[in-house]
Amino acid sequence: MSARGTTEGGSRFVYESFDATAARIEANERVAEERWSALEYRLGLIDAALERLEKRIWLGVYGVAAFLLAQMAETVIQAAMR
Repeated sequence: MSARGTTEGGSRFVYESFDATAARIEANERVAEERWSALEYRLGLIDAALERLEKRIWLGVYGVAAFLLAQMAETVIQAAMR
């Protein structure tokens, strides 16, 4: 069937007009959607990298705290032995 309701054969594009503006808008929407999904993917990678970095920083902080506590305990034990 064609857009006019006739039963003649042929291409539907003969009867339907091509709207270039709508096609351009749809193409831009598809491009924007792809860019948005790529941005979300990259943000996910950045978030994962920041999580790993945060774990490493906390490991360093706990390591320094453990070292200082060990030094303090050693000082207390040496003072008690005198």
